[in-house]
Amino acid sequence: MKAYLLNKAGGVENLVLSEIEKPAVKADEVLVQTKAISINPVDYKVRGSEDAINSFISTERPVILGWDISGTVAEVGADVTDFAVDDDVFGMVNFPGAGNAYAEYVAAPAGQLAKKPSATLFEDAAATTLAALTALQVLTGRVEAGDRVLIHAGSGGVGHYAIQIAKNMGAHVITTSSAKNRDFCMQLGADEHIDYREVKFEEVLTDIDFVLDGMGGDNITKSVKVIKDGGAMVSLPAPDFPEAATQEAEARNINIEFILVQSNGDDMNTLAGMLENGTIKPHVSATFPFDKLQDAHLQVESGRTVGKVVVTL
Repeated sequence: MKAYLLNKAGGVENLVLSEIEKPAVKADEVLVQTKAISINPVDYKVRGSEDAINSFISTERPVILGWDISGTVAEVGADVTDFAVDDDVFGMVNFPGAGNAYAEYVAAPAGQLAKKPSATLFEDAAATTLAALTALQVLTGRVEAGDRVLIHAGSGGVGHYAIQIAKNMGAHVITTSSAKNRDFCMQLGADEHIDYREVKFEEVLTDIDFVLDGMGGDNITKSVKVIKDGGAMVSLPAPDFPEAATQEAEARNINIEFILVQSNGDDMNTLAGMLENGTIKPHVSATFPFDKLQDAHLQVESGRTVGKVVVTL
């Protein structure tokens, strides 16, 4: 089969399309013939850092990047009962860990997958994995009906799912993005939009119950200022929070957390249900063929992606 091998960290030229053996399937796994792959910011960040490759995937080389897949089951392990050959499935595989998704076939733990709704395209299913799981896992148990929720970068991968999921929870959703993406965010269900280039959100917002921050750094400090006493924030980029933010949060009983999404089949089934009933609608802004996967990386790395970028096989 064909797969992209990465022998060392660096630019997209280090992703080398190669011919390798199909993976063997363990008793609790299924072999998925890949139809579509989703590319996330974590993909290019790991690609560019030896430390990240070692911590996220393996200290051995080469590695195969990627975690988000959709496709068709080609083989089932001896202990698998929930899936059969020819089932269409999707999921985030072994995150954090070796997902090995940039390949024509992927051996995936059955417990991390869900059946793809029949009306959902493989591209849309692949897009509804890491980013959608992140939004779901962050918001579940932290947001209630009536909460005022601030979602930064609402037009991005995580953000565009978070707006839809928070709105479905009954929250009043406020989001930030550039002015050109205002209509997109409002169509997703946002109640208010702030153009971060023209308006300082920390000067116009108050009494926020929950913030989903995808920016990190100084944005955390600014976000704490708009959260009501006893409120909460989850920040995604890194667990190292500015001291000023930590001090103010402690003084006002605001809970700040860093969360790393985890592979979870139950959550994937929840997302499958949301796709099926229309609660969430993925937005795929760019699609690349498998032999142009390097270009997909560059698109995501540009930081200008609206919604998701997908690679098809």
